[in-house]
Amino acid sequence: MNIGILGSGEVAQSLAAGFLARGHAVKLGTRDDGKLADWKAGAGDRASVGSFADAARFGELVVLATLGTATVDIVTAAGAEAFAGKTVIDATNPLRYDRGAPELAFGGFDDSLGERVQSALPNAHVVKAFNTVGASLMVDPKLRNGPPLMFLAGNDAGAKKVAAEIVRSFGWDVDDLGGIEQSRLLEALCMVWVRHGLVRGTWEHAFAFLTPV
Repeated sequence: MNIGILGSGEVAQSLAAGFLARGHAVKLGTRDDGKLADWKAGAGDRASVGSFADAARFGELVVLATLGTATVDIVTAAGAEAFAGKTVIDATNPLRYDRGAPELAFGGFDDSLGERVQSALPNAHVVKAFNTVGASLMVDPKLRNGPPLMFLAGNDAGAKKVAAEIVRSFGWDVDDLGGIEQSRLLEALCMVWVRHGLVRGTWEHAFAFLTPV
């Protein structure tokens, strides 16, 4: 497939590497093409760079890997029509950093960034995924006791099937939690991942459920 990824940081580049390694073409969307010059030079001829709107239009599937608090503004500026009918994997969290340690800027019991993204893209099929682990483990995680678990949330069964196939191809087990409103739980779960890292001083961890043998 053609994969459009909005974002240029570690998450965007890690997921891009995973897609490229599996034969897909990838366009990263950014405000500043220049900061991705080295990435483009080393990523091969199936990799390209453009604006956020360029990446959204390019992708048969689109991934959001932008700063969480800017995500809705970015997809709105890119144009909702560029996402229409597509599966959109939302890997973002609405984190704020102005009070020291990261914390949720909004969300909780009655709101989430996943829901705001779906509202901004009413004709797209948004699936929350890849938001409960760090960039270094998103593709081909090597952890003890088998593959870790990636949680999904979204309203469209077909889109979640597409997202689940990608997640499994990247080396994860999958757990579908339900509709996009379950992003409230997943964005809060991100904070459990963050707090564990802050307390223990390590970021090489992921979630899994233990089940009876």
